[in-house]
Amino acid sequence: MLDLDLMHSVAIQLMGAGPAVVTGESLRVQRVGRLRLKTVRFRMNGRDLQAIEQNPDKPSRWGQLARAGHKVVQFKDVATNQYVAVAVDGEIHEYGRVRDNTERHESGS
Repeated sequence: MLDLDLMHSVAIQLMGAGPAVVTGESLRVQRVGRLRLKTVRFRMNGRDLQAIEQNPDKPSRWGQLARAGHKVVQFKDVATNQYVAVAVDGEIHEYGRVRDNTERHESGS
């Protein structure tokens, strides 16, 4: 289960200046790659996650949003190397969230 409030806080702090503070711990924001994109690793519910500033050069819709000036942050599970969520201007969108049978039935899918 993802802590959306914590992810929101990390995304906002990552796009700002200085370190990110997660559960009282100050974490160093690093710059990586040719474009010097910001990244920070943190723990959430016993999982190691990495928040990564979106590369605006990517052709994806997230890259398009970053090119348009939106603040886009991807969240990756370090152990599985899978992206679990994205934040756009602080709003969190989970990847691969499975709906239960009630939601499927009501939506007609």
